[in-house]
Amino acid sequence: MLLYIVRHGDPDYSTDTLTERGKLQAEAVGKRIFAAGIDKIFSSPMGRARETAAPACRRLRLECNIEDWSAEINEERLTPIPDGILKSVTNVQNTYYRENGYIDLGYDESDKCPAIGLSKMTEARDRIAKHGNEFLERLGYKEENGIYRILRPNEEKVALFCHSAMGRAWISSLLHIPVHLMWSGFRYTHTGVTIIEFYNYENGITAPRCLCYSDMSHLYSEKLDMKFDNGIEI
Repeated sequence: MLLYIVRHGDPDYSTDTLTERGKLQAEAVGKRIFAAGIDKIFSSPMGRARETAAPACRRLRLECNIEDWSAEINEERLTPIPDGILKSVTNVQNTYYRENGYIDLGYDESDKCPAIGLSKMTEARDRIAKHGNEFLERLGYKEENGIYRILRPNEEKVALFCHSAMGRAWISSLLHIPVHLMWSGFRYTHTGVTIIEFYNYENGITAPRCLCYSDMSHLYSEKLDMKFDNGIEI
């Protein structure tokens, strides 16, 4: 099985919709999802994710299945580091996740990094991991101590349209990347596509592996701007 984790397009957060730029991005990623031959489409319940999924659903004539657990992380991601003012962990200078030996902290030690420990991000990651594993079990893969039992070999391609923080938290759990290092080293752009493979080994077990992360080649293909998260032109 191939799992496509797709961030929503450029949003108007005040209305939970897409901007005109975001709508163009959604059409572009919709063409990519169509070309990939996706078999099932799922989405966060939030408007900006559902609106991003709509062009792919239209092209493929597929239903958009809502997964409530994949909504964006909100209050849980707020941290007072470094100045005492609550802000998203995404807006913290990334050096705070690596300094003072924090870079060497393991998966279950992220709370020892104050920028994460003073938020509720590990709780959010674990919540998303739990529901994500329930989702994967419905698709044929049951998590058992870090590996996945293949209940039913699944050759489908499945797309979930979701959000930056939620997507990174899930990828953190899937690939066992400490959450503070996920936030230190990985960003996620609008309509970025991450592909996770669950290979159907003959011995009946598998583990997720990343084939690409936050890819935006569909934007280049449609001659749209390549501003990463509305910032860096790449």
